[in-house]
Amino acid sequence: MTARTLEDLAREDVERKTGATGATGAHPGNAPLAPVSTPVVVDAAGLLATDFPPRERLLSPWLLSQSLSMLYAPRGVGKTHVALGVAYALASGGAFLGWRAGKPVPVLYLDGEMPGADLRDRLRRIAESADRQAEPGSLLFMTPDLQPDGIMPNLFTYAGQDEVTAAAPESGVIIVDNISALVRGGKENEGESWQPVAEWALRMRSSGRSVVFIHHAGKTGQQRGTSKREDLLDTVIALRRPADYTPDQGARFEVHFEKARALYGEDVAPVEAMLETDKDGRQSWTLRAVSDASEAQMIELAGLGLSAREIGTELGVNHSTVVRGLKKAEKEGRYTPKPRNKGGRPKLSVVKGGKSDPCAKCDGEGCEWCR
Repeated sequence: MTARTLEDLAREDVERKTGATGATGAHPGNAPLAPVSTPVVVDAAGLLATDFPPRERLLSPWLLSQSLSMLYAPRGVGKTHVALGVAYALASGGAFLGWRAGKPVPVLYLDGEMPGADLRDRLRRIAESADRQAEPGSLLFMTPDLQPDGIMPNLFTYAGQDEVTAAAPESGVIIVDNISALVRGGKENEGESWQPVAEWALRMRSSGRSVVFIHHAGKTGQQRGTSKREDLLDTVIALRRPADYTPDQGARFEVHFEKARALYGEDVAPVEAMLETDKDGRQSWTLRAVSDASEAQMIELAGLGLSAREIGTELGVNHSTVVRGLKKAEKEGRYTPKPRNKGGRPKLSVVKGGKSDPCAKCDGEGCEWCR
């Protein structure tokens, strides 16, 4: 990719603000991104007779050929860990977090903000710990520290899209890490500002490529900005901190499928992942199921006086899952633990005349009469 001059950057800025060519500023819909072609229309018989290429499972079960996906999480949870792990599994024909590539798939990884040395070191640790090595030339990187001017292509502009498309392998996967750094224009909360990127993504899909967008979560925990981003997507994956997470645990998070076309059951069951490093520096991910038991059930049973272990037995879930669920509910103001006696159990009560009062014999400490 040739370096862009200051004149080029200035021209792109003018184009964003005025809509003179492909990209526009706050209202990208005012001008087309690319020359408009005549729409193709077919009747039902024509559509039924069309021989579309079959969609392959590139990373089973969720990443298909010609698909559009998004992975999002709050800062520091592990988005880039997952994005790089997915990229390496694809390029090597390997596996990551239980997702498996049937064969090596070419990948273009767009990194928008990580220092080059940090990106290199993370990739090295992944490669040294992998069971299979990436095919030569199958995993390509574009990152700021490799650019002559330190500036990455801007996917909000037609020129930036062209630069990425030219570097992207055919029938491969493009990972955009992340939207905030690589889509520089418009207003994040306006759906109209997403339209130029959505149209580029559709062109990539039409050309046989898949795109995985990496994005930040907002203060509410949902993906930041307009929800219109999700309209075109086949898959949306959210990473969340477990309720009992502590900073010394490093990369530990839950993986939740919030949208997954044609997937159900075990394929989209939430899992918890934790990165572990052995004494030789080899990294591996430990996975375990995240309970589907509702917090409402846990809160209800806790209100009846059951311990976390008893609740776990009742619901068929791990004791630690109950503890995490109740702590999370308490933090969010949806659950208040009952006062506990010296033995650690809630004070028990008896019902008299429709009212619940402490047991007169043991003051709620627990006896044969109130039990």
